[in-house]
Amino acid sequence: MSAARGPLKGRAARLGRLMPSGPSSAARTPFVLLVVLLLGGGLITLLLLNSALNQGSFKLRELKDRTTELTDEEQALQRDVDANAAPDALERRARELGMVPGGSPAFLGPDGKVLGEPTVAPSPKPSRTPSRPPARTADPGTAPKPTPTGTTPTATETAPTTSGR
Repeated sequence: MSAARGPLKGRAARLGRLMPSGPSSAARTPFVLLVVLLLGGGLITLLLLNSALNQGSFKLRELKDRTTELTDEEQALQRDVDANAAPDALERRARELGMVPGGSPAFLGPDGKVLGEPTVAPSPKPSRTPSRPPARTADPGTAPKPTPTGTTPTATETAPTTSGR
């Protein structure tokens, strides 16, 4: 069926000149090797990229878990601070330390005039259970001055007071 019929004529002759007749002179091995290397390199690159993304994903999850733990701890500490900052808790703690509510306050005006009537804070009622000593210790050089009997102590010699806020 594919017997040669003689020389080609016309259009077939022109197309025949473009296509070489006979075996190809270019070797196909380097081209095939290049394609295989490019595909293999691409696959290895994708594998390494995927591994790096997975490692980053694990690190991100670990950091999110740590953030959640720290947020929970912060909220617990904030609840403790809020509970201890409530007025009734502050008053109870002040009474445990031996503090008493202050009297009516007096203020100094810009001209040095005293505004209001200063009063002495009442002495604390003795309790059945001994209270703990204050957390701070006084400096050895500044011992409290005893008041003579029969005199009223001045405002600096009275017990510490709380404002009730």
